[in-house]
Amino acid sequence: MLTPRYYKMRRYYAVLGTSVFFVAIFSMYLLLDQAASGPGINSQLQEGELSVLEAKLQNLEESLAKNRDTINQIRDTVKSLAEGKNQPVVQMNQQPNQVNIHVPEHRDTAMDYGDAVKYNGVAASVDKDECTFGDTPSGTSADVKMLDVFDLVKFDNPDGGSWKQGFEITYNTQQWEREPLQVFLVPHSHNDPGWIKTFEVYFRDQTQHILNNAVVKLLEDRKRRFIWAEISYFSRWWEAIDMAKKKQVIELISRGQLEIVSGGWVMPDEANTHYYAMLDQMIEGHTWLDAHLGVKPRSGWAIDPFGHSPTMAYLSERAGINAILIQRVHYSIKKYLASVKKLEFMWRQNWDHGSSTDMFCHMMPFYSYDVPHTCGPDPRVCCQFDFKRLPGGRVSCPWKLPPVPITDTNVASKAEILLDQYRKKSQLYKTNVLLIPLGDDFRYDKIIEWDQQFSNYGKLFDYMNSNPRMNVKAQFGTLSEYFDAVWRSTGSEPGSKPNGFPTLGGDFFTYSDREDHYWSGYFTSRPFYKNLDRVLESNLRAAEIVYSLAMATAKRHTIPGFNGLTEMERLVKARRQMGLFQHHDGITGTGKDVVVIDYGQRMLEGINEAKRVIRNSAQFLMMTQKDNYKEEVVFFDLDEKRASHDAMSEKTVISLSDQPTKVVIINSLAQERQEMVLLLVSSSNVEVMDWQGNIVTSQSNLVWTGSDSSLETFFELVFVAELPGLGMRTYSIRDLGTHESPEHSQSRVTILNAGEQDTLVRGSFHVFKESNAYGDFSIENAFISAEFTGTNGLLKSITTKADSKRTSISLDFVMYGTRNTKDKSGAYLFLPDGEAKTITEGLKPVIRLIRGRLLSEVHVTFDHVFHCVRLAKSPGADGTALEISNIVDIRSQKNKEIVMRIKTDIQNIDKSFYTDLNGFQIQRRKTLSKLPLQANVYPMPAMSYIEDGMSRLTLHTAQALGVASLQTGWLDVFLDRKLEQDDNRGLQQGVKDNKRTPNLFKLLLERRGADATQTTSTVPTGYPSLLSHTVSQTLNNPLITLPTLMDADIVTEFAPLTQQLSCDVHLLNLRHLHDMREGESVPGDGALLLLHRLGFDCKYPATTLTCSTNQGQVTLGDLFTEDNVQIEEATVTSLTMMYEKGQVQLSEALYIEPMEIKAYRLKFH
Repeated sequence: MLTPRYYKMRRYYAVLGTSVFFVAIFSMYLLLDQAASGPGINSQLQEGELSVLEAKLQNLEESLAKNRDTINQIRDTVKSLAEGKNQPVVQMNQQPNQVNIHVPEHRDTAMDYGDAVKYNGVAASVDKDECTFGDTPSGTSADVKMLDVFDLVKFDNPDGGSWKQGFEITYNTQQWEREPLQVFLVPHSHNDPGWIKTFEVYFRDQTQHILNNAVVKLLEDRKRRFIWAEISYFSRWWEAIDMAKKKQVIELISRGQLEIVSGGWVMPDEANTHYYAMLDQMIEGHTWLDAHLGVKPRSGWAIDPFGHSPTMAYLSERAGINAILIQRVHYSIKKYLASVKKLEFMWRQNWDHGSSTDMFCHMMPFYSYDVPHTCGPDPRVCCQFDFKRLPGGRVSCPWKLPPVPITDTNVASKAEILLDQYRKKSQLYKTNVLLIPLGDDFRYDKIIEWDQQFSNYGKLFDYMNSNPRMNVKAQFGTLSEYFDAVWRSTGSEPGSKPNGFPTLGGDFFTYSDREDHYWSGYFTSRPFYKNLDRVLESNLRAAEIVYSLAMATAKRHTIPGFNGLTEMERLVKARRQMGLFQHHDGITGTGKDVVVIDYGQRMLEGINEAKRVIRNSAQFLMMTQKDNYKEEVVFFDLDEKRASHDAMSEKTVISLSDQPTKVVIINSLAQERQEMVLLLVSSSNVEVMDWQGNIVTSQSNLVWTGSDSSLETFFELVFVAELPGLGMRTYSIRDLGTHESPEHSQSRVTILNAGEQDTLVRGSFHVFKESNAYGDFSIENAFISAEFTGTNGLLKSITTKADSKRTSISLDFVMYGTRNTKDKSGAYLFLPDGEAKTITEGLKPVIRLIRGRLLSEVHVTFDHVFHCVRLAKSPGADGTALEISNIVDIRSQKNKEIVMRIKTDIQNIDKSFYTDLNGFQIQRRKTLSKLPLQANVYPMPAMSYIEDGMSRLTLHTAQALGVASLQTGWLDVFLDRKLEQDDNRGLQQGVKDNKRTPNLFKLLLERRGADATQTTSTVPTGYPSLLSHTVSQTLNNPLITLPTLMDADIVTEFAPLTQQLSCDVHLLNLRHLHDMREGESVPGDGALLLLHRLGFDCKYPATTLTCSTNQGQVTLGDLFTEDNVQIEEATVTSLTMMYEKGQVQLSEALYIEPMEIKAYRLKFH
């Protein structure tokens, strides 16, 4: 009797014999083809012919390798057939492990893996009228254009005499006879919320004493003044003082003696910060001030950020602040602006087609904000008027000319000396009103300093003011008193442009304080925590939105079980921890090790609190029976966890069974998303169902622990999820056991340069090891094909499928050292020892090539960096860009900085490239040969791109880093820096606390549309495309997954929007209001809705986007579905709610102009 086994074996041998026959015939054909095309063996070979022969022999070797791989596939397939498994037979022209290697018709397949999720050709609908804003040149109307200034200034640093970095200043003593010089001396104390000491230690040791002393000493004399900026400290102090002192504080504010300036939670860095966080820390500070003091800051004070961004000016202006002061600007730029009396100007946004964004700005002219550099141009003289430095104190003057107490016998001579400095400084400005700051870091912490400064200056001012011949009126003042006097003297309204004052467009990066010491190092210092900051931001933003929706839903349906008290407290903690890190010694990476640890622990607390808010709020929204919500009953697990502040995140492993396990996926963006989801699950053979019960295509991958070692207990699971705007959907996953699903597959792995040829079996996975690489190889999807170098596995080129055009894009890793001189790189400074050196030359690292129906990857490990490139076969925006993930580890290095270098054949004119400012706007840069290398490095909080007449290549980043374009077609991204020494800027240590640091990028190559206009190279601004905006937003606001811990009774979908917002309207935040009481935060009855209309470039197609644009119109009454959220009323406010601007008719469409952020205070019904 013939058994089934007999028939299986017959089928086995039949298929095997046929396959071997065809392989043999194919091989003979290739051999004959090679022989026919080559020269005769005995012929005389010319050099060119020899090259041709060598190339053909290489092709032959590669073809034989392909045939061997094909036979391996046939063997596996036949074996499966013999075992009764129904698997497709691999076709001869398909290469599961290889794409486009001399086989043009070949597809990117592995076991017939094509694009499992097809792209349907969808793209955003954009009216041509909406292209006008981005196509119309802007940034050219300002009187002072910073790009032009950089071209004009020589940066030669000659000795300027007493003002070393400037020039000698002269004046005519008679010029004040008609109008006296009006001097405002502004006492201040700069309190870093963490730098050398932690926030709490600074508060304990100094800050609380400064504020306590201020109350006592200001009350002694109504003429005295003091300004304060950091609300993080002020709120901490307010909690500790009694009611009597609080009343005294309010009285001093009402009398104008104590002014709150800026009013943010901190004085933020302006290079690395994202505008979401910059604005949020302002909102936290301003709402605290309004609740406790009834104060609305009028003036901005930014004396210590290391360079300045126009984004901060815009946010301040739209918050209701009238004028700002800045200090740290390149000394040559200061000198130039001083020479033409343009240190005070109206700061205009480069994207502004009019003048609505103009913000009055005062730039301090000299080296520092300390007393020796604020009274006038000669620090040796000014130091003699810092009376804290009187002999016998702990601080002295480095010029060996100490101050002396002012007495009746010396007041005349001292007043003349001081007035001379005042007069010289006044020559740098347009009016007879002069600002003289009086303070430094943590000043006035001792009562004696208050007496020393106010007593001695009081005598000097009394003498000056009582002598008409001196033509001066000197007084203690606040910052706003100074600005008000400027406007009065020019006959202008507060906040308006004084007659004759210039407008200025651009930013003030990269900062240098002396010589060629450029502060471009801090753009990258402590990148682990820059990454952690962005994780906190994305989780906090999602928590704000989900919580606000939950509170609105609970109110709409009168459900008392979800009162939100605990969640509100958690939100406030997360807001304040994030706000604290925006400080200019926080996110910059310029604090001492102990301070960095403190920041890290605070951020980790913020992340965990935000995740709990997301979990609990989502649980309420997804419950079938919301009345049964109980805070102590938890349905969902968190999506990821961190063991400590300095550990990388670990995804939660979802334990599966044959019964479906539900996973809720959350989209915090207001546009629909189709996007790849990556989970860790306990089985490699699963079935995934969507919210409607449909089986979706899925793929399992191994989780790698080494070059060829992997885990056996859990696996990666990827599938494409579809989410509504601000919505949630439930997906279900079950373990199939030994069953199979045609919609699920395992990825196929080939390890190149493995040193041996072998086939490893890992459960249902096959891992093919090759002793050498095949040559160059590719991975591809419906949009692009990415080619990699077979030797080292690094990116070589990208071909766009729509036009079949190839762009050379080669990637490498290089390292800089530091100078072999006294001055070396440190936390702030980048002082390289010359050109960077590659770390990959001559190496043949092990390459892991992973192919699947949904996701293909290339993994390469070098010394100091694990490099992974992923390409998703997704119909969404994530399918249009390569994802680049690096894990950097330079802990073993000394004085090294590692850089990812991207070289392309894109011909960017004049080495022009573009970087974002705070994720809010784009600034054109130009690499200048007259500047040193370190001066041509700029901050990149969100993206940088280069372009020519055909293509644009954008590198999107999920963390702030430094970037440069040192040669045509290049982008250099600084990944980490390990530095052994202090760079003499006060930190007193190097940067040696490096971690294994993750950084994540998306690389997007776009082609101009056929009818696109040529870019004008003189325009100082640019705009991302709509697709590029989407890639950036999805990168920085990833989907959130919540696995269920139990068989919970939850709905399949929560979709709060009536329809997705238009492509160019970004819901920046839906920030729930809170009523601050003593010691607690109680939820309010509404939320602050922040909408940002994006400026975009129409020259590039909005591929994959399902949204459209509608002239920036939003109707608040139609925004949410009534069953979930009902808005009772809405009010237009300034960005931080300091000022109300009128009620909104809910049924009327609101218009948001391009680039503008609008704020609406919503009250829920």
